[in-house]
Amino acid sequence: MESGPAGEDDTAPDARVLQTAVALKGDGACIARARRLAAGFLARARSGHGVPVSQRAVDLTQLVVSELVTNARKYAPGPVLMELRIIGDMVEVVVWDSDPVLPVARASDAGRVGQHGLEIVMAVAQGVEARREPVGKRITARIALADVPGPAGIRDTP
Repeated sequence: MESGPAGEDDTAPDARVLQTAVALKGDGACIARARRLAAGFLARARSGHGVPVSQRAVDLTQLVVSELVTNARKYAPGPVLMELRIIGDMVEVVVWDSDPVLPVARASDAGRVGQHGLEIVMAVAQGVEARREPVGKRITARIALADVPGPAGIRDTP
């Protein structure tokens, strides 16, 4: 895990950004590997840097990583790049692939089997953005590190 200066958008001039990046082969094992890397990154942030990370944030991050890497593997040839960054009270999951076509969330359809990945990511993340790159595209999802009260006021503890 590397740390570096935070970007200009951060309010604290001395804020630090924890981050890691990995190139995945795009083979069948890359999804499980990406999930393990995400869980390990958040565990190191919690134990090594004192970042408050709830178990719910770990679970949601692994879900988002799984969905985004699965889509990259399914729709784009070649490697998949994944970055994880902790900025403030959020973890950003950034996944790059070689396909320039931006994903589009489909309308709800209880009868549809599959193709719900982007809908799932949008439902659990605080923000999702997709942008074309000179080669391929980059999808970024932001997930709160602390628990957010659910509809019934249910909270998880770190």
